[in-house]
Amino acid sequence: MSLILTSFSERIGTITLNNSASRNSLSNDLLGELIEALQHFEKRRARAVIIRAQPGVKVWSSGFDIRELPIPGRDPLSYNDPLEQALRAIQLFPAPVIAMIEGSVWGGACDLTCICDLAIGCPSAAFAITPAKIGVPYNSTGILHFVNVVGPRMAREMFFTAKPINAERALQVGILNHLVITEELERFTLDMALQIAENSPLAISVIKEQLRLLGNSHPLSPETFERIQGLRRKAYDSADYLEGKNAFYEKRPPRFTGE
Repeated sequence: MSLILTSFSERIGTITLNNSASRNSLSNDLLGELIEALQHFEKRRARAVIIRAQPGVKVWSSGFDIRELPIPGRDPLSYNDPLEQALRAIQLFPAPVIAMIEGSVWGGACDLTCICDLAIGCPSAAFAITPAKIGVPYNSTGILHFVNVVGPRMAREMFFTAKPINAERALQVGILNHLVITEELERFTLDMALQIAENSPLAISVIKEQLRLLGNSHPLSPETFERIQGLRRKAYDSADYLEGKNAFYEKRPPRFTGE
C-alpha cells in the first residue's frame, strides 16, 4: 500500500497522507514518496499543491517516526535526513504548497506544516512541537522555521512546553492562514488553490523564492555555527537522548536527569 496518495486536476496536485496504522508518522519511506510526488507535480507544472490527510482523521500526522531516530552520538536531524530533504523540497517547489489540516499535528509534522506556504485548518486542528519530550535537540533551520512563522516568544513556548495549541490559537499566532468549519475545509482549500492557479506561475515562483531568501537572510558567523553544533552534539550524545527513545519504546513517561 502506498504511504501517500496523489491526484492531479485543474493544474492542482494533491498529496494525501495514507498510513493510518502509524498515524501518518513521517517515516523515511513516506517522506521519500512525498518527495517523489513533488518532483512529479513539478514536471506536470502544477500551479499549486495541497498536502492533506484522509478525511475524518484525529491525527493529521504524529510526526517523525521515533523508531528511525539514530543511536546516541549521531545527529538526528542532519542536512541529508529525509525530513530535512522533504522540507527543502517543499520550500524549493516552484509553486505554492498548501497544508490542509484536519486533526492534530505533532513534532516534525508541525515543522512540515509551518514550511508550507499556506495552511488552512478546521476546529480539530492542533499543533505541538515535541523534541523536548524525547530529548532530541532540534536543528537551527527547524527552529528558524517556527521563529519566522510565530515569532521568538511563541516559538519558545511551543518548544519549552511541548504542549499542543488549538486551532484558534494557531490562527492567532500565524500557523494557520484560515480557520474554517470542517464541512467547508476541502472546498475552501481547493478554491484558494484554484485562485492561485489563475495567476502568473512565473511571478508566483519568483516571489516565493524571494520570500524564502529574505526569510533566511541573517547569516551566522562561523563561530556561532560551531557553537550551535556543539550545543546540539551535547544533547544527542546524552543519556537523556537515549532515555527518550527507551521511554517511547517502553510506553512510559521518560525520566530525564539532564545528563
